[in-house]
Amino acid sequence: MASRYCYLALLPMFVFLIVFSYYPPVTALWRSFFDWNGAQAIFMGFSNYLELFQDKIFLRAVGNIAKLSLFRILAINIMSLLVAELLFNLKNDRARRFYQVAFLIPMVVPTIVSLFLWQFIYDGQFGLLNALLKALGLESLQHAWLGESTTALKALMFVGFPWIVGTNTLIYLAGLQGLSTSVIESAILEGCNIFQRFWKIDLPMILGQVRLLLILSLISEVQSYETQFVLTNGGPGTATMVPGLHMYQVAFTYGRLGYACAIGMVIFAITLILTWVNMRFIRPNVDA
Repeated sequence: MASRYCYLALLPMFVFLIVFSYYPPVTALWRSFFDWNGAQAIFMGFSNYLELFQDKIFLRAVGNIAKLSLFRILAINIMSLLVAELLFNLKNDRARRFYQVAFLIPMVVPTIVSLFLWQFIYDGQFGLLNALLKALGLESLQHAWLGESTTALKALMFVGFPWIVGTNTLIYLAGLQGLSTSVIESAILEGCNIFQRFWKIDLPMILGQVRLLLILSLISEVQSYETQFVLTNGGPGTATMVPGLHMYQVAFTYGRLGYACAIGMVIFAITLILTWVNMRFIRPNVDA
């Protein structure tokens, strides 16, 4: 009898899950086969997908997101893991707790505020970066960082520098704190220094956390476009265009909702394939 009440209690959650999480992507898949403007729909078969792979803007966007994702995923996870390792090796518990909170505080700042700050930093006339270069006598290195096709994408890579994400850091730290103290003590007695211990013990034992955060970072980077939307709107030209922003513009600027659904399905497929590759080739010791 009690189990029936549990099923009844779960039923509303499943209804909301189906309506808000499963229905939209299934509808998007169906609509991707139509020339749909939100009111009228004409069945087009695979025409949207055939057009998509001949769309120069989309192909440029895929190349841009590949470069951005590879750089940012590596930078964010390497820096967060480095900070977690440093925190793990702190002997003072009070100092460790202080730094844990300090690295989480930036997460309270809304993303849009952070992006406006980077917009000021990169401003070609009054930006902080150009002012710093001028103060150092390096005027020759000054640029309109977000306004030149040769520098815009590189500038976006450095948004968020030094790329330390509080949640990633805490997840890595939790994994390190779960390591057996006896193993660490044995390594120290064997004369293992901190770098050898990191490569031989720490990193292999937290590959589960590494895999999780790589997947989450991958999904976030491939789907995101708010940075490009606020700072460059995909420009100059298509120098910083990414698939998510192209999908948004196609849908809400040109009214081609069916074509935008096709773009969304391709983004989903790319994310799914890369996630499978991650799950297949990064295997923690506990899974071996």
